[in-house]
Amino acid sequence: MISGSGPDKSSDLGQVLCLRNDTIFKQAFSLLRCRTSRENPICSAGGFLLNTSRHYKTKPTHGIGRYKHLIIAQEPKKKRGKVEVRPINLGTDHEYGVVNIHLTAYDMALAESYAQYVHNLCNDLSIKVEESYALPTKTVEVLQLQDQGNKTFLDSVLTTHERVVQISGLSATFAEIFLEIIGNNLPEGVKLSVKEHTEEDFKGRFKARPELEELLAKLN
Repeated sequence: MISGSGPDKSSDLGQVLCLRNDTIFKQAFSLLRCRTSRENPICSAGGFLLNTSRHYKTKPTHGIGRYKHLIIAQEPKKKRGKVEVRPINLGTDHEYGVVNIHLTAYDMALAESYAQYVHNLCNDLSIKVEESYALPTKTVEVLQLQDQGNKTFLDSVLTTHERVVQISGLSATFAEIFLEIIGNNLPEGVKLSVKEHTEEDFKGRFKARPELEELLAKLN
């Protein structure tokens, strides 16, 4: 029993209530700590509570360390099919069909630069350029006969470079003017020839493979 009166009584009552609340809080915290320690054991270090349980030990990894799903799958390369001959435009009475402008020279830079000039000229004159490509390089060996005897020896090797500018839609009235322009600007050492495109010209773009042709002939 607490006896007293006035402000001393109220202050003593407040101290008793604070002590009682503090005691109740400590008991509740100790009970809660004991209950959680059974389910989730913890340890204190420097006033901090550290969790020592490993929840992931009994759970699956869910693909940890796998990276293949992050790589974008590449599309398989398409096999190159056999190159087919496109239908050849034969032209009309007032207009030429597909025409090949052949440029041949021993100097590759000279043949390439003049083919570029012809290509740009066709673009300026609104002449449609179908293709501009190079044909396989040809090599010719020049043999010289000795002064005495019948034996020959290699004197020089000539390499021929050929470029083709393929055009279409050239009008019959403008063809003569166009050929005169490219003929007057033809550099020295370049041979010019113009003819209509044929199937043999298309096949001439690819290198011959005699061994493969012999095997195919045996199979057939």
